[in-house]
Amino acid sequence: MTIALLFGTLFVCLLIGVPIAIALGVSALTAIYFGTTMPLSIITQKAFTSLDSFPLLAIPFFMLAGVLMGKGGVSKRFWMTGGLSMVTIVACMFFAAISGSGPATVAAIGGFMIPAMVARKYSGGFASAIAASAGSIGVMIPPSIPFVLYGVIGSVSVGSMFLAGILPGLLVGSALMLTAYLISKKRGYKPEPGKESEFHLKDVGKAFWDAKWALLIPVIILGGIYGGVFSPTEAAVVAVVYAIIIGKFVYKELSWQGLYESFRETIVINATTMIIIGLSVSFAYFMTIQQIPGEISDYLTALSTNPFVILLAINVLLLVVGMFIDTISALVVLTPILLPIVTEVGVDPVHFGVVLVANLAIGFVTPPLGVNLFVASSVGGVKFERIAYAVLPFLFTMIICLLVITFVPQLSLWLPGLYE
Repeated sequence: MTIALLFGTLFVCLLIGVPIAIALGVSALTAIYFGTTMPLSIITQKAFTSLDSFPLLAIPFFMLAGVLMGKGGVSKRFWMTGGLSMVTIVACMFFAAISGSGPATVAAIGGFMIPAMVARKYSGGFASAIAASAGSIGVMIPPSIPFVLYGVIGSVSVGSMFLAGILPGLLVGSALMLTAYLISKKRGYKPEPGKESEFHLKDVGKAFWDAKWALLIPVIILGGIYGGVFSPTEAAVVAVVYAIIIGKFVYKELSWQGLYESFRETIVINATTMIIIGLSVSFAYFMTIQQIPGEISDYLTALSTNPFVILLAINVLLLVVGMFIDTISALVVLTPILLPIVTEVGVDPVHFGVVLVANLAIGFVTPPLGVNLFVASSVGGVKFERIAYAVLPFLFTMIICLLVITFVPQLSLWLPGLYE
């Protein structure tokens, strides 16, 4: 009865368009009020106490660093001569290593790369689909906000999660580049005039030199974390300070007005995120009290005790969930449910964290939620329907990469193993 109330209310709320944070809180309140004798105040208590976490501070600071870099001209330095579709993906991978956010990457890189591709006669839908797909890598390449959140919830080292995401992120990026190349070749998209038959190493070198201050950011962040200089949360603060200095005094594109707008934008985004996290934790806590994760675990293990079969079933579940629920909410709700299940059958928590985030990254480009698709539609001025159709080849590529990440654990575990 209680489980039916909980998930029934949640489904109805989502069906009528209630925001996910409110839907989680309302469904938990309904189930508690009608199905238990627990005090309703437990919802607010858990929501507030869950936010009292030092590692969670990394999230708003990484958000702020990403916004500052976008307004401070950092994203404009990720440019080199060559095939624009592939350059877009490479630029997104670099910017992902700074912002840790998928939508932020799409907005920052897509804002000037989509018009550049359209000007070179690329299809608007194709150009926007590339930016949307490549932007999803932002949650896989460190520093990643979802990795921070997963580490906090699952009691897994955030540093290990950052290391674990590097090779899978590079795999997805390389696969997307190959897909973009094949499509561009088939459709006859040409590089810049006079550049068709030669590769200009000096242009690449000049681009890297122009972007040297921007490229130092992930080196400082990750080097500081793994060198033991500062924690991931402190690294986020360092990233903010560095972004202000570079944007204001080196590139000189960050005005005082831009600084104010960056703080204001981050406050609004972070307020929404924290509400989602708080109420998601309350929802997950109630499920734990009602032993719902145990029941789901019993059901899955009854199907099979083979870890690969269970991971495949979880992949299908997560791909569906990612179509309707945002990454933060899905992480907070599903981690306490699924992590005990996979660890029970011998799956490494770090590996599962990468699989979980890789699944939800695909959710950024799958309708009806598809946040990256909406961002790309907005910055590129292309209809959502056109982008949703154009993204299908990239979506297929990402699913293939997901299967490789899932069934080749060493891809995620090799670098953390070296660090240990």
